[in-house]
Amino acid sequence: MAVVFISPKQRQKMFFMGITAVFLLFLIIFSLGVFLSKPKEVSPVLVFNKPKVNIDMSVFDSDQFKNLQIFPEMETQYSYRAIGKDKKIKTGFISAISPDQAKTILESMGLILSELKEVEIGRDNPFIPYYQIITKNKNSTAIKKTK
Repeated sequence: MAVVFISPKQRQKMFFMGITAVFLLFLIIFSLGVFLSKPKEVSPVLVFNKPKVNIDMSVFDSDQFKNLQIFPEMETQYSYRAIGKDKKIKTGFISAISPDQAKTILESMGLILSELKEVEIGRDNPFIPYYQIITKNKNSTAIKKTK
C-alpha cells in the first residue's frame, strides 16, 4: 500500500488553484493581445459623393401656389371686467390678436371696460385634476372646478 502525504482536501484545493491560475493566465494574455494591438490604418482618402439636386422653381408660378392663403395671426386670450348697459359688472374671457383689438370688440358689444388682463397659459400644478370632488357633508357632494 502506497503512502499518500497529501490529503484529499489539499488535492482539491490544488486542483482549483491550478484551474484558476490557467484561467487568469489566459485572461491576461487575451487582454494584452487586445489592448496592446495597434489599430488598423484608416485610408486617408474620404470619398464624398455630392448628390445632384435640381430645384424646380416653376412651382412658384403655379396656380396652387398663388392661391395659398396666409395663416391668421395667433389670438391671445384675455380676461375682462366691464360694466354693461344695465350697469352690472360683467366678467369673462375674450380672444383677440392684441389688447387694443380686445378693447374695440368689447366696446362694440356695448361694454365699458374697467380691467383687461392677458390670461396666463398653463396651470401652476399640472398634476392636480381639473375637477376635484369636495364633500360638503355626509349626504351631498359638490364638484369644484379648479384652474
